[in-house]
Amino acid sequence: MLVLLAGIFVVHIATVIMLFVSTIANVWMVGSSNVGTITTGLWLLCNKTCTQLPVSSRDEACLKAVQAFMILSIIFSIVALMLFIIQLFTLEKGKRFYMTGAIMLVCWMCILIAVSIYTARFTDTMVYSTNPHHGYCFILAWICFCFSFIIGILYLVLRKK
Repeated sequence: MLVLLAGIFVVHIATVIMLFVSTIANVWMVGSSNVGTITTGLWLLCNKTCTQLPVSSRDEACLKAVQAFMILSIIFSIVALMLFIIQLFTLEKGKRFYMTGAIMLVCWMCILIAVSIYTARFTDTMVYSTNPHHGYCFILAWICFCFSFIIGILYLVLRKK
């Protein structure tokens, strides 16, 4: 049981770190141009220097929604991790980690909404580039989506012994 708890804890910490990286780094889309490689993220457009991400007025609300839901997913993941640690030491034997699992599933939903909006709106709209493809931050966000779902379900099923 201790190994299972330690494994879930390690995967949860890895998920929090990957969420931070995928939200902060600017490599959601990668393309090439005659100047070099162009990367875009949730915040900046980077070529040799980084500038404010140019978005059309109709896509600005979508980008702000993606940013907000990624930040909310980080917050919920951290809250779930702290709640897990607190419940680990205060929860009675035989009880389940319902609150931790529920908060982690809310994190999962936030990641789903953010990455789905980004996929629908910004996948093919990379400016000044040819051959655009997804970067590692986009892939990390989808990995965090999977991990947060698995962790949330495990927390709901997990019983303290």
